[in-house]
Amino acid sequence: MSDAVVREGRVLRLRVARGRHGTLDGDALPLIADALNSADPAEVGAALLVSEGASFCTGGDVRAFAAAEDRGAFVGELAEAFHGLVTAMATAPVPVVAAVRGWAAGAGMSLVCAADIAVAGRSTRLRPAYPGIGFSPDGGMSWNLPRLVGTGIARRILLTDEVLDAETAAALGIVGMVVDDDAVHEEAERLAARLADGPTVALGRIKALLADSLDATLSEQLVAEERSIAACAAGPEGAEGLAAFVEKRPPTFR
Repeated sequence: MSDAVVREGRVLRLRVARGRHGTLDGDALPLIADALNSADPAEVGAALLVSEGASFCTGGDVRAFAAAEDRGAFVGELAEAFHGLVTAMATAPVPVVAAVRGWAAGAGMSLVCAADIAVAGRSTRLRPAYPGIGFSPDGGMSWNLPRLVGTGIARRILLTDEVLDAETAAALGIVGMVVDDDAVHEEAERLAARLADGPTVALGRIKALLADSLDATLSEQLVAEERSIAACAAGPEGAEGLAAFVEKRPPTFR
C-alpha cells in the first residue's frame, strides 16, 4: 500500500498533498479514491485527509501546468483523477474529516468543501485561487460551495478570488471547527477516531440522506428517512443503542 493510504485502527489516513507547500499529489489521487471506494464499514469507520507540508493543500503543480506540451490535456487528466477522489469522498460509507492547517487554496479549498467535517487552525486561510491563474474551478467547488454558503456569497468568493480566514470560513459553514494551529492534526485525529468508533452504518446512512436531500422533495425525503431509520432499528447498531439507553450506559458499537 502507498504511503498516501495508511490504515490506523478504523481510520484511513489519506495524504492528499506533498511538499512543504502542500502540492496536490496527482499520482496518489486514484489510490486514495480506490481506498475510499473499497472501504468496508466493518473494518473502516472514518477517513482523515492530511498533508505532509505546512499547508493542507495549495492546489496542483502550476509549474507543471505551464511546462506541459498540451496544457489542456494535462490539466484535464489531473482534473479527471481529482474528480474521482471527490466523488469517492461524497459516496464513501464513512465520514471524511480534513485536517486543514495553513493554506487551503485551489484544489485544497475544493477538498475542504467536499469533506464532511474540516478542522482548521486559527491561521488557516482558504482561497479559490483559480482566477489567479486564469482557470475556472474543479474538484466540485462550483457545486459544493454554493450549497454551503448560498449562491450569492459563492459568486462573491469565486469571482473576486476572496481569501477567507478560519473564523469566517467557520461562520459560513465551510469548516466545522477552528482550533489552535498546533492542535489541528491532534483534534482532527481525535474526531476521526471518535467517528470511527461510532455507529458506522448509521453515519453512512446519514451521509446518504443528506446527499439525496439536495434533489429530493420533502415527501421523497420522508420516505427515505422512514426506510433508513427502520433499517437502523433492525440492525445490530440500533440494537446496541437501544439496549444501552434502556440500561443507562454508553453504547459500545465496536
